[in-house]
Amino acid sequence: MIAIAPATPADVPAIARIYAAHVRSGTATFEIAPPDTAEIAARLAKVLASGGVWLAGRDSEGTVLGYAYAAPFRDRPAYRFTCENSIYIDAARRGQGIGSALLCALLGAAEEAGFRQMIAVIGGAEPASQALHARAGFTESGRMRSVGRKHGRWLDTLYLQRALGPGDETPPDKEPT
Repeated sequence: MIAIAPATPADVPAIARIYAAHVRSGTATFEIAPPDTAEIAARLAKVLASGGVWLAGRDSEGTVLGYAYAAPFRDRPAYRFTCENSIYIDAARRGQGIGSALLCALLGAAEEAGFRQMIAVIGGAEPASQALHARAGFTESGRMRSVGRKHGRWLDTLYLQRALGPGDETPPDKEPT
């Protein structure tokens, strides 16, 4: 069983540990050197200050098993209803449904935050991430070929997209003036 709740500063060391493993051995992120806990804390604060959502999934003992966040897709105001997601799971806990649970919760939280579109930018075009997002209703919206190089190989970046709530069927409740 996994409990999903907003991430807090107390979760930063676990988040940094999980992410560092992905940086060192995976291709889902194109970072080469793992950021330290101060940088992860700054990223958490930035996402939350921008109106984004950051969730942590914990086991019954409170251990962080994975995390997911939705941050504004781009800084320009016209993008304000679009977010980009990121999901990372502890390597020892992959394949146990944690990613699906986090993504489901993130979709709801991002919609509540006012986002209408969610973009998944999948580094290395990771098959497991593609499958996770496809099960959640994401469809491919673009691919950039060989834009990254890590672990001695060229890597694609795959873009997937999914509408949140009414998506683009209706205008937002409030447009800035």
